[in-house]
Amino acid sequence: MDHELPLITTIAAGLGLALVLGFLAARLRLPALVGYLLAGIVIGPFTPGFVADTKMASELAEIGVMLLMFGVGLHFSLGDLLAVKRVAVPGAVVQIAAATAMGFALAAWWGWAMAPALVFGLALSCASTVVLLRALENLGILESFNGRIAVGWLVVEDLAMVIVLVLLPPLAPVLTGTSSMNLGELARSMGTTLVQVGLFVALMLVVGRRLFPWLLWQVQRVGSRELFTLCVVAAAVGIAYGATKLFGVSFALGAFFAGMVLRESQFSHRAAEETLPLRDAFAVLFFVSVGMLFDPRVLVDQPLRVLAVLGIIVLGKSVAAAVLVLLLRYPLHAALTVSASLAQIGEFSFILIALGASLGVVTPEAQSLVVAGALISIALNPLVFRGIEPLQRLLLQRSQIARDLAARDDPLAELPMTTDPKYLSRQVVLVGYGRVGRKLAAALLANHVPFVVAEQNRAIVEELRAQGIPAVSGDAALPEVLVQAHVARARMLVIATSDTLGVRQMATHARLLNPTIEVVVRSHNEEEASRLAQELASRVFVGEHELAQAMTRHVLERCRA
Repeated sequence: MDHELPLITTIAAGLGLALVLGFLAARLRLPALVGYLLAGIVIGPFTPGFVADTKMASELAEIGVMLLMFGVGLHFSLGDLLAVKRVAVPGAVVQIAAATAMGFALAAWWGWAMAPALVFGLALSCASTVVLLRALENLGILESFNGRIAVGWLVVEDLAMVIVLVLLPPLAPVLTGTSSMNLGELARSMGTTLVQVGLFVALMLVVGRRLFPWLLWQVQRVGSRELFTLCVVAAAVGIAYGATKLFGVSFALGAFFAGMVLRESQFSHRAAEETLPLRDAFAVLFFVSVGMLFDPRVLVDQPLRVLAVLGIIVLGKSVAAAVLVLLLRYPLHAALTVSASLAQIGEFSFILIALGASLGVVTPEAQSLVVAGALISIALNPLVFRGIEPLQRLLLQRSQIARDLAARDDPLAELPMTTDPKYLSRQVVLVGYGRVGRKLAAALLANHVPFVVAEQNRAIVEELRAQGIPAVSGDAALPEVLVQAHVARARMLVIATSDTLGVRQMATHARLLNPTIEVVVRSHNEEEASRLAQELASRVFVGEHELAQAMTRHVLERCRA
């Protein structure tokens, strides 16, 4: 390569090859991320031919990390996390511990020391938010309850990994045995780190959340689009750099909080949209640089180890997550969705394993195993998601345990004996209490139309019952949930949930129980709406805000008829 132009050569080779291989991956219905990683492998030092400048690629990767974490912070919603906190927080914490223990035990069995085994286990425990969001968007269930659980779960994982990234540098000398610090010195070192992080977080929450939105407002008033974009990017990179230099925290943590404080601005959506191309470009370079760390010989030299790593990622984590969700008394479909969401690893795994390598904690073999596990698991993830519905049907048909789980004794799964009879006959059964469902419910209440809500989020069901609104907890695609909502005597079934996977089952079971019931369905696009209308002979509405108003008018007109 032309060593006089290492930056331009590395960017041109990385982006160009990533475009070609990403396009091929997309045509094969694989995430484009697989192509980006393969591009890094091709131009990396472990494959013949052209070799990019690894040092330059690593610096570009740092910018990619900053912008990736900035994007995570910009979209981080504490409200969305709190809505599913009862399942996402304990589930994610226990699942991280279980997956880390599995990875640690496997590495210890291979004879690795404690430090690399621990970092290796942590790298296998965190799934990719980028891969998950794209998978949920493609399936049209990002805004569904199951989608919110999965996203909330991964947000908790991301926050846990941020803490790990903060604590690993001061712990690394002790873990690797290069430091002779006693417990007191270690405690002081950890305390200093936590104080620095605390000062940075406090500064960002007290000053940053006021200063940077104000600055964004001032720049916006100038009316220059490029200045607005420049302000956002400068804030992201500047805060990340300043956090590292002044407070000793990682670029990742600084960029994450930069996104969080800019989210407070009324222009946060515009900031996200206008910086998206730049964030995507550097994210591609980040994944390319990760691919350059991968030595393909590990697939030939250590195939059993690769399979063991893949087993932990795709099976071990997924089974642990599904069991946890079921133990928290959530439906089988929610458990399968969360388990599929976790059956891959991605950006935080790469960031963590790269940090471990820079600190001398992990070996190149560990890096290659993590990248191999990521490549294969990300490629398999769409197939895992497509297998949710067939697997659920198979389990319900052939497993008494699955049927028992679906029909288990749950005080929120049936209406109380004291429910007013007006809610048990000629009522509206409203499936889903999200943004659209809430608007419909408010209109029904205002017009004194009795209705029963069927909702998978147990916390929402408890809140509704506290307000005197009849509600049952469970997946309305299961007939027993519709039975508990008394659909057999209802006048109308309104499916307002954004999860389109179970719509056909809901309508089919409702008509078996009540052949004269009218079904009203929410859809996402005209093609899907037309297909649902033909298959279900139902009234289908498309959109969200206008959809809520149109659905409300239709439901009220039919109820008055």
